Amino acid sequence: MSAVREPMIVRWGLTAAAVLVLLLLVVLPVANVFANALGDGASVYWSHLSDPDTLHAIGLTLSVAACAVLLNALFGLAAAWTIARFRFPGRTVLVTLIDLPFSVSPVVAGLIFVLLFGAQGWFGPWLRANGLQVLFAWPGLVLTTTFVTLPFVARELIPVMEAIGPDEELAAVSLGAKPHQLFWLVILPNIKWGLLYGLILCNARAMGEFGAVYVVSGRIPGETLTMPLRVEMLYQDGELTAAFAVASMLTVLSLATLILKVMVERFSRRAQRDQA
Repeated sequence: MSAVREPMIVRWGLTAAAVLVLLLLVVLPVANVFANALGDGASVYWSHLSDPDTLHAIGLTLSVAACAVLLNALFGLAAAWTIARFRFPGRTVLVTLIDLPFSVSPVVAGLIFVLLFGAQGWFGPWLRANGLQVLFAWPGLVLTTTFVTLPFVARELIPVMEAIGPDEELAAVSLGAKPHQLFWLVILPNIKWGLLYGLILCNARAMGEFGAVYVVSGRIPGETLTMPLRVEMLYQDGELTAAFAVASMLTVLSLATLILKVMVERFSRRAQRDQA
């Protein structure tokens, strides 16, 4: 209520400052991406997007993001349920480890996997002897992307499950519910909005990841270039229009993710009001 009693000049001034910051830091850069991408005409824009290496980068980005989201969904559900429902030695350490990717630079995260799976790494000789390749290949991209997005789902679900409490789950078990019935009929309906929100954030970070993927990809055109890496390579080669074209497609995916996030938040608030 105190904000309503502020002088009109203060309210309008703060609102104008917020809008100005959004225009300078968000709207103008996004508009500039599309302006540069379409600067040579729509035909040139579509020709850049239909380039085989660009199409591969788009498909690779989507496949890596999808696998990272799936792995994080499985891990996040298991970790959140374990942390929210049990008290055990090392619980605080587990929570801290889940947050570790937030405090580690993505480049350092990529280097970790190089030290593990590189030719001179811990598992490098075994992988080479068995004809397996992790670095400079799709598995390395999935592993690093999963690592840097690890906390999103778990961190969204832990407070939700702690707030709900175990009463409904205990009642279902006492009535003879099987594990799959417990999950689909009791747990999932209670956590679905938190789970969706975490998956959306995870997907947004996965599609835009650059640092960790840069280290482990080898930057091989047509093989290990994701969309952010493709943008960087085109820009470095002086193909600015092509770089902005790929960046515009990445921006479209980001905006779609943002719209989905807003829709989930709206449905979540509506569901909470209906329950109240």
